[in-house]
Amino acid sequence: MIPIIQIENGDIPIQRGYAVSMVVRSFKGRRDVEVHLFRPKWQDSDESEINWENLFGGPVSLDAIPDEKKDRKIILEAFTVAERDQVIDYLKEHYSSRLDSILSTPLDFPVPTGLPPLSSMTEGKDIGLIKFEKVPHFDLPFALRGLYNLGAHRPLVETREGDDN
Repeated sequence: MIPIIQIENGDIPIQRGYAVSMVVRSFKGRRDVEVHLFRPKWQDSDESEINWENLFGGPVSLDAIPDEKKDRKIILEAFTVAERDQVIDYLKEHYSSRLDSILSTPLDFPVPTGLPPLSSMTEGKDIGLIKFEKVPHFDLPFALRGLYNLGAHRPLVETREGDDN
């Protein structure tokens, strides 16, 4: 059975504010790959239902450039409690044998401005996306993506420096 860690930090100011990640035992030649899950798209009504006042704090760093549209995406990519539970149930049903853990935590409010939304990350050599909605058994009522960085994880087969083989 996969450990599911749900951190509840008390009340959050809006319904949409939960992050979910999972750790995949082995993925693309790497071990214990952390995958950050998010909603890549949403209805216009999702944005209009949120009272955006006081949800954002200062910039994440001195060189961060606050951008209201990008900042809002951070929250719009997050899950409600019901969506979070649906994601966890979906992962347990279809991927339990491949996962080490699932972590759910509320976003820290106020959210710092200037963070890059997960949906804006560019795929490359090490950074990639899992597009769950393309999987035949996908049955959630919203699109789901997972962002991973293979460069942050150890290879499954480690080589020793100096080996000629």
